[in-house]
Amino acid sequence: MDVEHLDAQISGIAASIGEPARARMLYCLLDGHARTSTELGIIAEVSPSTASVHLARLKDYQLVKVYAQGKHRYYSLKDAQVAQALEALSVVAGGSTAGFVPNTPSRLRSARTCYDHMAGELAVALHDRMQELGWLQRAAPSENLYELTRAGTEGLSRLGVDVDAVRLMRRRFAFACLDWSERRPHIGGALGAALLKLALSRKWMTQDMEGRGLRLTDIGKREMRLAHTAPRVRAG
Repeated sequence: MDVEHLDAQISGIAASIGEPARARMLYCLLDGHARTSTELGIIAEVSPSTASVHLARLKDYQLVKVYAQGKHRYYSLKDAQVAQALEALSVVAGGSTAGFVPNTPSRLRSARTCYDHMAGELAVALHDRMQELGWLQRAAPSENLYELTRAGTEGLSRLGVDVDAVRLMRRRFAFACLDWSERRPHIGGALGAALLKLALSRKWMTQDMEGRGLRLTDIGKREMRLAHTAPRVRAG
């Protein structure tokens, strides 16, 4: 891709996200749920015909994907990279202040989905705890990519994460995704998705049927309390 074409593509993507109705559609899809054009039109407060035009543009710039099921067409974010870009824009939009005070609703600030992985206070705490235990380390000092240490691989395997299968996925293994409510990183990528899947399958968390909210269960509180008191493990 030549520089001139790249500039035009970036400009087009920025303009696509920058239109308020399209931005509302995209941020709605951050919860990982696919929605119809009608549903997204209601969220964006535009007519069905206008919603179709907006979604066609978002699809042209590879910000959303669409699949047909019966007579319905469902839209979702193109991939995790689009979700990461939207999350990063939320941070930029919030500006920087000397004393940051999040204005995110408390329920969402505690725990929510960021596309297919966890975000919010609990996700940031999990990120920090895995580093304290010596389970997580930077792949390179100048990058935001993560690798599991030997101790981390063993620890997550004991919890039920198939680390080898996660590594084989055709996406980034793990990266520091800047949390828009906490302004600190949580874990994104294939590993982040696997951790959310684990939390839901073990009944540590439940997910809102509508929206991005995650709720910590009593089982999750007990399990996470035990994990918090686990001895520190040196990186292997």
